[in-house]
Amino acid sequence: MTRRLTKSNDKLIAGVCGGIADYFGWDPTLVRVGYVFLSIFSAGFPGLLFYIILG
Repeated sequence: MTRRLTKSNDKLIAGVCGGIADYFGWDPTLVRVGYVFLSIFSAGFPGLLFYIILG
């Protein structure tokens, strides 16, 4: 059986970061914090737009 990347039921907004954390077996809080830091400190990474597309 293959694993699928899906949105999580452990969601704050749309479940995107929670779904990524579930897929890789990571802590959802760490994925969310990492996503926020990546969005803030990377000028070339349109974080909000990317999150909306995934949601």
